[in-house]
Amino acid sequence: MRLLASHAAVPLAPARALQGALRGNRVLLVLCAMYLVFYVDRVNIAAAAPLIQHDLKLSNVVLGLAFSAFAYPYALFQVFGGWFGDRFGVRRTFGFAGTIVSLATAMTGLVTSGAALALARFGLGFGEGAVFPTAARALAENLPREQWGFAQGATHACARIANALTPPLVAFAILFVSWRLTFVGFALLSLSWTLLAVVFFRRPGRDANVTASGEARPKLPWLRLARRILPATVVDFCYGWTLWVFLSWLPSFFFKHFHLDVQHAALFASAVLLAGVLGDVAGGTLSDLLLVRTGNVTRARRDVIVGGLLGAAVFLVPVVFVHDFTAVTVALGCAFFCAELVVAPIWSAAMSIAPDYAGTASGMMNLGFGIAGILSPVVFGAVIDVTHSWTLPFAASVLLLPIGAAVAFAIRAGEPFVMPASAPRAR
Repeated sequence: MRLLASHAAVPLAPARALQGALRGNRVLLVLCAMYLVFYVDRVNIAAAAPLIQHDLKLSNVVLGLAFSAFAYPYALFQVFGGWFGDRFGVRRTFGFAGTIVSLATAMTGLVTSGAALALARFGLGFGEGAVFPTAARALAENLPREQWGFAQGATHACARIANALTPPLVAFAILFVSWRLTFVGFALLSLSWTLLAVVFFRRPGRDANVTASGEARPKLPWLRLARRILPATVVDFCYGWTLWVFLSWLPSFFFKHFHLDVQHAALFASAVLLAGVLGDVAGGTLSDLLLVRTGNVTRARRDVIVGGLLGAAVFLVPVVFVHDFTAVTVALGCAFFCAELVVAPIWSAAMSIAPDYAGTASGMMNLGFGIAGILSPVVFGAVIDVTHSWTLPFAASVLLLPIGAAVAFAIRAGEPFVMPASAPRAR
């Protein structure tokens, strides 16, 4: 991993600069581990879905509702969880939210009905809704702006590694233990990371609501910031719609549309999702490279977003109209690679707009992803139940992705959000 310089407003002595760079590396490694572990918790249900659906006797619509139950609190806590991280600090937020994630994951292995499954996923959404905006704040505190794209690409690449590894991991575990015990094992892994984060992010004497100068921060004008972030929120919705389809339904797509067994369906789903790892790293690296070469933050973030969304739309067209297994699998992999080019620059754009409130701003942006998670899995399942087609639901992504590309031109990442001079101070 390349060395990351410390984020500071004034020059540092060499020894202090090295110390800051090393801490930046350690922060990034801990956050990469978080994305890996927590995304396993998020997507493991998709890999186990055929067996859960059979054991609990669920329809596609009910299963889709259980998928989307995660997204309701996840969407809500994008904003409030990000604010919580800004207000109370990274350590407290990770400790509280990580505990909820661990408990909800364990509960998933104990469910006996569709309602119980939805409730467990609902609890998981509460915990995960807070951690990712807070991670953006941790990156903004420890890394310089010119490396935010790379850092976001690295963390989200770990998420896509989790997406890719989880289906075969779950399928392999189910060969030896039940799907119920598999979820309990994942819960213990999440709890281990939470304990690590509580120890690692211990920073005595720091008040999350006080600036470096010792002055209390001005109260955040929520509506003004929300209006600035709104174009990014819309773009994230269009991207998120497609991502939720891949995360929620891809193993079932191979299982039911191409009639593969659970293990082979998981294997091909993993192959597709691995393309996202390359997309995340490529998107963040390319965006940072454009920033260094042009000095234009808006262009560096926007151009990669637009290219990724349009590329994903193009490659999803064959999925709708072609029925050859190889062609569809390759097209899905290419589409997912292009879609993942979007992730690092759009998170970096939100951080650039309001760096002092990176958690809140990132949460407002990722609210679009959460709303997409509410709608996308249910719509996908409903279309399948009505039409009995596993390819037709992808048409919605083909329509939404170009819309997101058009809206991306309204994202002004190079114009930082300015607090009004008369804003009251938070105490």
